[in-house]
Amino acid sequence: MEQTHIGFPPLTMAVFVGLALAALLLDMVTHRDNKPVSLAGAAGWSCFWVAISLAFAGFLYFQHGSLVASLFLTGYALEKVLSVDNLFVFIAIFAWFKVPDSLRHRVLYWGIIGAIVFRAVFVAIGTGLLAFGPWVEIVFAVIVAWTGVMMFKGGDDDEQEDYSQHLAYRFAGKLFPVWPKLLGGRFFATRTQLEAEVRKPENKGLSLAAKGTLFATPLFLCLVVVEVSDVLFAFDSVPAVIAVSREPLIVYSAMLFAILGLRTLYFVLEALKRYLVHLEKAVIVLLFFIAAKLGLNATGHLFHHGYSIDANTSLVIVLAVLMLGIVASLLFPAKEEVEGETSGR
Repeated sequence: MEQTHIGFPPLTMAVFVGLALAALLLDMVTHRDNKPVSLAGAAGWSCFWVAISLAFAGFLYFQHGSLVASLFLTGYALEKVLSVDNLFVFIAIFAWFKVPDSLRHRVLYWGIIGAIVFRAVFVAIGTGLLAFGPWVEIVFAVIVAWTGVMMFKGGDDDEQEDYSQHLAYRFAGKLFPVWPKLLGGRFFATRTQLEAEVRKPENKGLSLAAKGTLFATPLFLCLVVVEVSDVLFAFDSVPAVIAVSREPLIVYSAMLFAILGLRTLYFVLEALKRYLVHLEKAVIVLLFFIAAKLGLNATGHLFHHGYSIDANTSLVIVLAVLMLGIVASLLFPAKEEVEGETSGR
């Protein structure tokens, strides 16, 4: 049988690429509108991505045997476990930028596309880029902890209209032109488009002082931070999955299907927060935990103090805290719900 240069026949490569592209295109077409993702929709898409992953595992089993399929499933499960923390970093990023629910799917879709590209680079060149990991982890630990404080204070519910004082805007504005307001689902806008925006009464006082014909929007800045978070979590997951198998197709396919499913799990968690009133408190606790984990791992790499939180321990803590939030929501529902039931009797 003819083999590709990475150890698998062209048919296997074609099935992998075709399956991944078809699923991505279906997802894009299905979510063209800027609408919040419902719990039923998020749960359905989560099952869809699991089914796609299992279908590819089944193909590997019949085409290459149980060992190859087992390596794929092991890498897939490992990537899922190692990427759970990314769910809560997504929450922190969207809370920081106060992105409306209707636009989050768009940001995550393109963020995940970027993650697929970056992880392909990581797999291709090995772990040479991972030396930057500790410093990035420290920065994200601070951002995640700070966002947890803001959520605890209750400052994450109001949408932000003017981003001119936002830290990301002030930093990015020194590098390239940035418009200080969201423009629907646009990542960029031309000067001509923004000249029309400036004339609107609600934009009184805004100007196009920066030079350039193309301006980024705050939604693009949010996307950049999501991309950085995806790269950040590749620092841990890529070497771990490479340790399972040295075959690039196994490594890359396991990571790709896992992170595509992770995005829909984010919307399951977000949707559950609307129904389970104490789940958000659990998420806030987990944000502080993730910040501590990132900080410990980063300083351990830098200063070799020997303290870190492994993936299994992290997963147990995450599941336990989420379960406590769910149980508390069932035992102690919102006051307004209790009062409504009482008045109706």
